[in-house]
Amino acid sequence: MSHAAQSDLVDDLLDGKHRALARVITKIENRSPGYRDVVSALHEHTGHADVIGITGSPGAGKSTLVDKLARTYRDEGLTVGVIAVDPSSPFTGGAVLGDRIRMASNVGDMEVFFRSMSARGQLGGLSTATSDAVKALDAFGKDKIIIETVGAGQNEVDIVRTADTVTVLVQPGSGDDVQMLKAGILEIGDVFVVNKADMPSADRTVAELEEMIHMRNDPTANLDLGHHGFEEPELPSGDDGGDESGADDESEERWTPEVVKTVAKDGEGIDGLVDLLAEHRTYLEETGRLAAKARMRYAEEIRQLLREDTAHLLEGELDRRGGIEAYAAAIYDRETDPYTVADELIEPIADCVEERRE
Repeated sequence: MSHAAQSDLVDDLLDGKHRALARVITKIENRSPGYRDVVSALHEHTGHADVIGITGSPGAGKSTLVDKLARTYRDEGLTVGVIAVDPSSPFTGGAVLGDRIRMASNVGDMEVFFRSMSARGQLGGLSTATSDAVKALDAFGKDKIIIETVGAGQNEVDIVRTADTVTVLVQPGSGDDVQMLKAGILEIGDVFVVNKADMPSADRTVAELEEMIHMRNDPTANLDLGHHGFEEPELPSGDDGGDESGADDESEERWTPEVVKTVAKDGEGIDGLVDLLAEHRTYLEETGRLAAKARMRYAEEIRQLLREDTAHLLEGELDRRGGIEAYAAAIYDRETDPYTVADELIEPIADCVEERRE
């Protein structure tokens, strides 16, 4: 695609043309030539959408909840973008997502833009692609962007970190699920939803979650947090936007996650969930944490892009020198060692950086 064509595509997206939005997200997902220039051009138009991540155990009813949530926002006159991400799937779509796309089109509401994304064998790159797709929806002008992940593993944790507010779904009577949440998702949840709350074990599941949230917020509880921890983003200090917080760091009120019950298939509890999500958004804005979280995300995005780009450079250097198998064989034969190989491969890049500095 020529530079002029890319510019036209960006202009069409900014003009609110859904076809252009779909094409841009396809370019992002496929890493098509020129996609980076498109995302770069869109960046200055971002920063307005409210981004909500929804994750949790399979079977908890995420898809139904997302559909009801989108419908509620539309009833309020807001526009919605939904990205359903499956980190484990090597292909996009499938019967379930296909049914949902047909369902959305039957409603005939173009203001709910639904898109499924998958790994397509690009390990580690899906969180970057998701982040870029969110930027496209944000620049387009969507008021609410919902990121729905299919599973509840480490990949999903990385993906939902793209969101301002993270909602974790749990189904009743799933003691194992609640225990599993300790492994990675509990600590990033801002709102917890016990869906299918008409089941008899719902109240017990709510109690278990509330106990875990209490332990999470109580520093004396000695809960093993794994490698994530519960650190909230640091607020700006000094003149760098410090006034945003409205209070000093010592007295700053911390957000305590709440548990809500829903029966998504009947629409029960959705209004309460919408109110709680809005409450968390207000908290982020009034404390300055919305800006702090955005800065943290951009810092991590730089690191991720540098990792991807340097890996790509090094793969090219490896191929030029005969491929990684030859190096592996030489290491096996004790002709060299991994550290020496790494030094050899990085040397030309390091030399270039040194030359630029001078």
